Amino acid sequence: MFHDIGLTNAYRDSLLRFEIDGANAARDFLRSYGIPEASVETVWDAIALHTTPGIPEHKKAEVALVTAGVEMDVLGIAYEQFTPEQREAVVIAHPRGTSFGKDIIDAFYEGMKHRPDSTFGTMNDDVLAFKDPHFQRTDFCKLILASGWAS
Repeated sequence: MFHDIGLTNAYRDSLLRFEIDGANAARDFLRSYGIPEASVETVWDAIALHTTPGIPEHKKAEVALVTAGVEMDVLGIAYEQFTPEQREAVVIAHPRGTSFGKDIIDAFYEGMKHRPDSTFGTMNDDVLAFKDPHFQRTDFCKLILASGWAS
């Protein structure tokens, strides 16, 4: 529920990664209901890391599951591991519309275009590069070579 809330209008002034906005919102919500801190931390990690490939699957099962769900939903990863009936049941419960791919890219862009620096080192800069021909990615190697260190 909270994993993409950082993309909404409520966070249009935030300069944090949208995932952090979502994780913080979930943390505040759960704490307001007295949820144990260990569970709050698990939810925070799951939301904060859901767009960071290669890490969530080494965390708690709930963290890995959120990322796996997002990867299946958005990218189609493991699509063939589900039967047509299972996929159809999901689409009936949660209709995708006729232009899901375009629509979700647009939603990502609208939620991140005001905070381009938050996309450095993530797949999110792919969205900005796709939607904005003037977007300049931060180059990790150029940062290293421009470092103030003498050697």
